[in-house]
Amino acid sequence: MNSNLTKKLKLIFVPFLITTLGFCIIYTFLNWLILIKLQLFSVKETIVNFVIPLMFPIIPIIFYLHKRLSILNLKAKNGKTYTDFYIFIVWLSISVPTIIAQDYLKTATGKLTQVENVSAISKQEQTKYYKINRLFIDKSKACSHTLFELSGKNDTNFNMYLYVVVPVFDKKYDASNASSCKYWLGVRYHNQVSNSLSQSRKESEYQTFANFSETEFNKTDLNDFVYLERVGNSDSGDGYKEALKNSTKLNTTDSTIFIASKEPFENRNGNSFLWFICTLLGGIVISLIAILIPKFNPRELKNLESGKPQENKDLKEFLEFIKPREGYFVTPILIYLNIAIFLVMFLSGLGFVSFGGQDLLNWGANYQPYTANGQWWRLITSVFLHGGFMHLLSNMFGLLFVGLFLEPLLGREKYLTIYLITGTIASLASIWWHDATISVGASGAIFGLYGLFLSLLLTKVFPPQINNIFLVTTLIFIGYNLVMGLTGGIDNAAHIGGLISGFIIGLIMSNSLKSKEQRVTKRND
Repeated sequence: MNSNLTKKLKLIFVPFLITTLGFCIIYTFLNWLILIKLQLFSVKETIVNFVIPLMFPIIPIIFYLHKRLSILNLKAKNGKTYTDFYIFIVWLSISVPTIIAQDYLKTATGKLTQVENVSAISKQEQTKYYKINRLFIDKSKACSHTLFELSGKNDTNFNMYLYVVVPVFDKKYDASNASSCKYWLGVRYHNQVSNSLSQSRKESEYQTFANFSETEFNKTDLNDFVYLERVGNSDSGDGYKEALKNSTKLNTTDSTIFIASKEPFENRNGNSFLWFICTLLGGIVISLIAILIPKFNPRELKNLESGKPQENKDLKEFLEFIKPREGYFVTPILIYLNIAIFLVMFLSGLGFVSFGGQDLLNWGANYQPYTANGQWWRLITSVFLHGGFMHLLSNMFGLLFVGLFLEPLLGREKYLTIYLITGTIASLASIWWHDATISVGASGAIFGLYGLFLSLLLTKVFPPQINNIFLVTTLIFIGYNLVMGLTGGIDNAAHIGGLISGFIIGLIMSNSLKSKEQRVTKRND
């Protein structure tokens, strides 16, 4: 037993520990050196502090730790395996402390510079924090920008943001005679309501929010702060920059934006370091316990100890699903295209978890006032846009599954044609039903494919074993998504339009497809 314990520590736990600490330390150091110390280039804070630490640990897990976890017998008596659960634990153990470490690094770095007035800032070496003895904040020349965003699972929340920037001068006399301003103070207001509210109710909620924000702004003493923090390359920074563009009284070229903090400077880190230590140690302890519980898989252990290369079956099977091949070519290409468009938007700094409504409109979202006014190309472009990462992920999994069955049966040309036709009909249904709703996503076209799949299952085009298994699951999938659409935040009009059009197309094609499937079955027999 001691021998097995030693082997588990040596072959699994120590490599896991080295990977966890190595990834966190090296990534944090590179972040500090390249982006903070040397400032070689600027990257969105969301990408650096959240996205990369969340996604990149998958690489060492798949190509290094996965084969070591395979020496554990993770198969239960009922045949179920817990490999994915173990990978999930390892992934969290690496990514969560790394994310918190970047949050700590963000606040811990940068010194506090004390200056007499704001004009003295340009004469000092640039730092992140400033304590200013004397300044004048001119509320009369404030400008603002309003932003609306959807958030939450299935876009259930409707967020309203109001970004306000106020010019900062040395004294009141400078403000009254200035034609430009280099330093601004940023103030942000936020409110969240349910996305299921009607358009008129949202407008009412926004008006209430705008009035409240204006009242708060007017009565707030903006001089009441301890120090100022320079705004970085972030989503909030983008909101403030958009507000600057609305300045009509002052030139804002090469402006710097600050946000005020009322807390003592030494409290700026909060509990970030404590959370980092707790999550790091917690992940290590949980992973150690998880590694010690199961027994070894003798065959995989022997292969690892002998140095025999191990085949990563899970990775191989996954690659088979996403690799274009004969009979399954269009589906992977569609997935790649949707992901590529999302990545371009993401790398353009538009967001990750969600994109703003105006950005989606700029990229081709479906919107009745625009589409019906001659921009009909939005009926197609909107099918390849997504509102955020989870929206993309759920749609691509749905497309992957239904494409496995339909593309080999329909062939490339028919499959792609039906995808585009049902997607277009879904977009038409959306603008017919909604007067002014921004609609994006492949879900209308995917519902079209599921409608087609359902009609082929009902007309028994597929062999009985497929019909029996997938008829019920397809009905549950469709029913669940339509019911979820009733809760709000989801374009059910597009879903229903795609579903009905796909179902009708399936009924029209069912006889010819049934004959084709029967001929294939006879040849195979």
